[in-house]
Amino acid sequence: MRPVLGMATAIVAAILLFTGVEAPPAHAQQTAAAQEAKPKIRAITAFLNLDRSQYEQQVADAFALLKRARTTFESRGFEVQTIRIATQPFPEYTKDLSAAQAVAFFLKLDALAEKNKFILAIGPAMPNAGDSEAQADLLAAVLRGTKNISGSLVVAGEDGVRWPAVGAAARVIKKLEDTPRSEGNFRFAAVAMVPPMSPFFPAAYNEGFGHQFAVGLESANVVEAAFRGAPDLAAARQRLTDMLGTQAFDVQHVAERVDMETGWRFAGIDLSPAPGKSASIGAAMEELTQQPFGSSGTLTAAATITAAIKALGVKQTGYSGLMLPVLEDPRLAQRWSEGRIAVDALLAYSAVCATGLDTVPLPGDVTEEQLDLMIGDMASLAFKWHKPLTARLLPVAGKQAGDLTAFTDPTLVNVTLQVLK
Repeated sequence: MRPVLGMATAIVAAILLFTGVEAPPAHAQQTAAAQEAKPKIRAITAFLNLDRSQYEQQVADAFALLKRARTTFESRGFEVQTIRIATQPFPEYTKDLSAAQAVAFFLKLDALAEKNKFILAIGPAMPNAGDSEAQADLLAAVLRGTKNISGSLVVAGEDGVRWPAVGAAARVIKKLEDTPRSEGNFRFAAVAMVPPMSPFFPAAYNEGFGHQFAVGLESANVVEAAFRGAPDLAAARQRLTDMLGTQAFDVQHVAERVDMETGWRFAGIDLSPAPGKSASIGAAMEELTQQPFGSSGTLTAAATITAAIKALGVKQTGYSGLMLPVLEDPRLAQRWSEGRIAVDALLAYSAVCATGLDTVPLPGDVTEEQLDLMIGDMASLAFKWHKPLTARLLPVAGKQAGDLTAFTDPTLVNVTLQVLK
């Protein structure tokens, strides 16, 4: 799939040979690469079973845990990007409120999050088959009126695809399109077969007693370092398992210390190698295939990463698969703008990994019916293979195919919108 030595490695080896300096052994090079490729902590997420009568104290307790955990991780050399709180599905603690009262309550929570610099996931609407679609309308109203709150809507479960919920999710997306720069949809996802205790938003939610926390990594740089110079797929997979495993066990060790010192139970690590603007999973996959993302070999690269992650023996939670968020990854954004990636291709890759259709940019004239079809395909795939997938779709109001987006959220990369196929 690629040459035995990467070009840079070959050049260095030739220079060393010519100058009479012995090249370092391969294992030493790999050790140096592992030390260089330290992941960031994308999220430390505390899970609450929220009680409206004492929510302020509960949030204060969770915030104290998150501050303690952040300090502990930073003292061990990890950069912590965000601290987060997730609750049980919000209909469980707002069912006796009117829509206006519920929105007013979430405005108070949003103000707490703004003050203390954390973000909040309020769990899914329509968590059970047959739930009222009014829950979806309420979620849309909450997300439109807040800045720090995320939420989701369940479109498939053990009972199958829930088609009324699929349609409700499409309506929520169109409502959130009418937010500044259409960025409200960044905080919403249709979710299928997603378990509780994932630290990643917007799908995060709690189930049960709560008083737990989980960690999500930004580790696309580890994947790229592992794949650099790998002679074949088997070696690439093993190197990724070894390198990511070393880092993940360090993270687990720190998290277990926080567990012991605070009494908050460590739920696990979501090992999905989330990318960022400085660490691209698209670039990492191209390092393995030596082809642009979207070319033949991309699905094999996705399967290789997923297999390496599943082989790790750390305590895992959430997706623990492969994330391909188009708008959060510079290389994926580039390939989208070039027309090399489409919705159907992302769904094909999701057959061997996760997380579905993540931060996918769409023209503003996409119809509710088209969104319904995309979400339905994702939900059908998730149910068929019993795997967690989401659809986080971002149609941009007033923009057409060929236009450049104008997002201002610092985590998003602007792209050229493509014609829907």
